[in-house]
Amino acid sequence: MHTSISLTERVWMNLFRPLILLIGAQVIYGVPSRDFKLWPDLAPGEQKGEVEPESIKPPKDENDVLRISNVSVPSIKFFPADPGMANGTAVIVCPGGGYNILAYEHEGTDVCEWLNSFGVTAILLKYRVPRRKDREKHEAPLQDAQRAMGIVRRDASKWNINPNKIGILGFSAGGNLAVMASTTFKTRSYPRVDQADDVSCRPDFAILIYPAYLVDRKKRSQLLPEIQVTSDTPPSFLAHTGDDHVPAEGSALFYLALEKAGVEGNELHLYPFGGHGYGMRQSGKAVSTWPNRAKEWMNAMGWVKK
Repeated sequence: MHTSISLTERVWMNLFRPLILLIGAQVIYGVPSRDFKLWPDLAPGEQKGEVEPESIKPPKDENDVLRISNVSVPSIKFFPADPGMANGTAVIVCPGGGYNILAYEHEGTDVCEWLNSFGVTAILLKYRVPRRKDREKHEAPLQDAQRAMGIVRRDASKWNINPNKIGILGFSAGGNLAVMASTTFKTRSYPRVDQADDVSCRPDFAILIYPAYLVDRKKRSQLLPEIQVTSDTPPSFLAHTGDDHVPAEGSALFYLALEKAGVEGNELHLYPFGGHGYGMRQSGKAVSTWPNRAKEWMNAMGWVKK
């Protein structure tokens, strides 16, 4: 017997799907996804009780976003690719949220499912937010990102991952985090913990979607001084829109810096309209094609070929 699902039921299913992804062991392609704490004890620089208990705020409607706040125990969640499709590539996904919250669904779990659809193992990074007092906005999250890259590379064989095909993808503040991870990998930003900190934390490539905090919002003429691009910076794919309140000049200047440094294989897409924070959501505007362009770039660069 066929049972129809009402529009109301579909809306509620969509609203609570991200909560289902957060609770319990999700099974993907017959392989359970798993959560791993990044640090055996307190994360570097953390103080007990520094932030309120972690909280999850469900979306109010289908146009709202799921928000995670007050993260003091950072972790990674593995979304393994279908073994029959897996190409050995993995991507660490960094949701945005202004370094204050994590937009965990449309810039997180949805992205991981998209990567899985063409054989890429996804690792969703739940980094520390909000910003810590008396620390640079990216300082604690960068420690989490470097640690995550080290853990994934150390344990690559356990997850059928090629240790030379591990990228990073970020949106907005998560895009800034991906940039920082791509430009500061020569030195760990925390004391050694274990063997995961003995392997390189350099991403092999980066996908940067409307990355924030790359330029001064008023001057917009040069990258901020903490962003130092060299010939060792990994190749990057960038997408941004002209009507974004986060200046598109940041993406353009980062692309030009990569080219000037002799980094090969970069790709930049500047769209006229689309605003900010769209993530994986379809809007009918040209910018909604960025996932297709990113997949094509990954294929052209050899990241998604077996």
